[in-house]
Amino acid sequence: MKAIIDKELCTGCELCVTSCPDIFEMDGDLAKVKVEIIQPGAEECAHQAADDCPTTAIKLED
Repeated sequence: MKAIIDKELCTGCELCVTSCPDIFEMDGDLAKVKVEIIQPGAEECAHQAADDCPTTAIKLED
């Protein structure tokens, strides 16, 4: 699984970093993905971060 953040939609609220710090981090005022491939053990966390995103800026691809 791979996570993608749409920089046009990201507001920098940091909810993804709070709910899934192993996958997401802040890069200035916007979030970014820390890992290229999300390992199976972290997929639930990534889904939670995508669900929590108020602007739906996080997309997950298999």
